[in-house]
Amino acid sequence: MNKASGCKASFSLIFRCFLFTCVFMPAFSIAQTRGTVKEFKDPRIDSLIARRNSLKSIKGGTIKFSSQGYRIQIYSGSNRKEAYNIQARFQSEYPAIRTYISYRMPDFKLHVGDFRSRLEAEKQVQDMKGRYSGLIIMRATINPPKSEVK
Repeated sequence: MNKASGCKASFSLIFRCFLFTCVFMPAFSIAQTRGTVKEFKDPRIDSLIARRNSLKSIKGGTIKFSSQGYRIQIYSGSNRKEAYNIQARFQSEYPAIRTYISYRMPDFKLHVGDFRSRLEAEKQVQDMKGRYSGLIIMRATINPPKSEVK
């Protein structure tokens, strides 16, 4: 009986070693591998970055395509057709001033102009007073005039 229990003990030890090798050795070998990273990118990205940097150097390091300023609200109502009619009329009277229609349920709003100061906006309101009613000067993010963007 001694031989049988000794054989069982050695078999149990061999089985445990085999199990340990099968379970933990692959984990150790995977952890040791080193990979390489390949970067795939479109070459146009580099050209866009170079263009942006060249634009920054032209303007002294800052590019502003929008800034804070003022716009004049000349229409606010739920009638879409009326908003577009007023926009067309305004554009025929003031072709140099940009117009912006926005919709926030339930109203359409027509804003005009990109004024850097409230004083500029007030001068324009004085010019438009007889033609449009309910003019409101609103603070907004504006687009600079075309002559300033190069």
